[in-house]
Amino acid sequence: MASEARIARRSGLSIAIGGGTPQGARVAAEQLLQEGARSLVSFGLAGGLDPALTPGDLLAAETVLSGGRLFPCDAALVRRLGVRSVPLLLAGDAIVATAREKARLYAESGAAAVDLESGAVAELATEAGIPFAVLRAICDGADRNLPRAAMEGLDSAGRIAPFKLVAALLRDPAQIFGLIALGRDAARARSALLKAAPGLAALGR
Repeated sequence: MASEARIARRSGLSIAIGGGTPQGARVAAEQLLQEGARSLVSFGLAGGLDPALTPGDLLAAETVLSGGRLFPCDAALVRRLGVRSVPLLLAGDAIVATAREKARLYAESGAAAVDLESGAVAELATEAGIPFAVLRAICDGADRNLPRAAMEGLDSAGRIAPFKLVAALLRDPAQIFGLIALGRDAARARSALLKAAPGLAALGR
């Protein structure tokens, strides 16, 4: 989202913010195509489904599962990203907020992680006939339950909306503990993305 885009801009490549939704990701990807992009990379945070993954782990997906279809990532782009690859990433259509739901999705799909933007990027890149890749850092592990405030306190561009966040906390003040824990995990993930920025920049050369 907004913080992820600031990190991605260090690469010197063209960046568009998807806002953490499939529709927003498609609009952002369409914008990049109109600007002449010859490949697309879905970059940012993901939720862990594989219990072996922990916050801050970097991964590149070999394939994206979206809407029941498999979209193979470009193998050359994946190699050039220079991080570990996982066979499958799941494209979600809503935030996976509970450890129970993550366990169910992992059992059903075998996907290592889930995010809300990569499916739209994969579909649009395939329609346009251009290569794509996915570079993500795990934010919330498979055992993490997300506090509702973490989802309700954002605006459409993926920025913290203070009034929404405060309203969510007033309804359930105990969420603050979950938010603090999630904040620590998110900091690890953003640190990992910073380390991955040089690999992203290499794609432009």
